[in-house]
Amino acid sequence: MKVLNFGSLNVDYVYQVDHILLPGETIAASSRTIFAGGKGLNQSIALAKAGAPVFHAGLVGDDGDILLEELSANRVDTRFVERKSGPGGHTVIQVDKDGQNSILLFGGTNRCITQEFADRVLAAFCEGDWLVLQNEINELAYIMQKAHGRGMKIALNPSPFDSNLDSCDLSLVNLFMINEIEGGQITGEKDPEKILERMKQLYGGAQVLLTLGGDGSLFRDGESVYRQPVFKVRAVDTTAAGDTFTGYFLTGLLEGKGPEEALRTAAKAAAIAVTRPGAAGSIPCRDEVARWQG
Repeated sequence: MKVLNFGSLNVDYVYQVDHILLPGETIAASSRTIFAGGKGLNQSIALAKAGAPVFHAGLVGDDGDILLEELSANRVDTRFVERKSGPGGHTVIQVDKDGQNSILLFGGTNRCITQEFADRVLAAFCEGDWLVLQNEINELAYIMQKAHGRGMKIALNPSPFDSNLDSCDLSLVNLFMINEIEGGQITGEKDPEKILERMKQLYGGAQVLLTLGGDGSLFRDGESVYRQPVFKVRAVDTTAAGDTFTGYFLTGLLEGKGPEEALRTAAKAAAIAVTRPGAAGSIPCRDEVARWQG
């Protein structure tokens, strides 16, 4: 069983600010730091650090060296990452004094995926392998259809939730990994329990991981619902917290762990991540998570 993460690769420009800018406001940043990021890259590294055998597929631009180096340094297989001339994906991230963030995303080469490229990548995978997707690349609907046709299982984090998802057949998804905002956008519900119930009505037997920020997380598998509170820590930067959680949780399931153990391990990993600046660099390794007492 292999894991293919067909996802985004971004260079993150992170600015430390007193508070997140308001419309029309100008303030000075106290610092700027450059990190490797993107939901795709972050989740690949979280999966790899948690112990999953993960391959990343995607496109980088002229500024992609930092991204390839970060993936390779964290034992993510990059044979399906290709270069394309032009600007790569990048973000401008504000992080305030309380660790909250605001993110402006530019797609760059992440939006240059072709069906031919997708076919070449998917040809290396087969029935029983997992495909992990987010919504920061183009040709998402095509990739899902082709992967399903090959018998792959699909885990989808529909972030950012936008019209790009309208063409996707979400009934093909085996595991939804969503936060409460995305859950509300998909279902029209606000209450977490109602979100889970509506997801069941819409997508039948799909498993649903619902993260709730400071209120923890819920996981629905058939008729069973599992709950996990957060571990209380002082947050420095929440940028990769959700990606860390989903990477560790999915790895736990793939290893045959029960939902309670997978949720607890993922919550510990996310708690460690938010105490550090940056995205990929903040994700803890498996041994550190196992030792951490909270």
